[in-house]
Amino acid sequence: METPRRTLLKALVWQGLGLLSMTLVGWIVIGSAQLAGGLAVLNMGIGFCAYVLHERLWARVRWGRTGGAA
Repeated sequence: METPRRTLLKALVWQGLGLLSMTLVGWIVIGSAQLAGGLAVLNMGIGFCAYVLHERLWARVRWGRTGGAA
């Protein structure tokens, strides 16, 4: 089982990578680094909350687990 602290760290790292990639893509498409960064930050906040909720819910599901440590 994964601890909540590990889940949060994974979410932060994943969202950091997403922030960088979304800002770059937004900048290329929109042409404004400031607007692209703002959209990326908004997306990061929503994605972070969704990811943590998703991971914590799946941590409670026993289906598909095996008996040993992975």
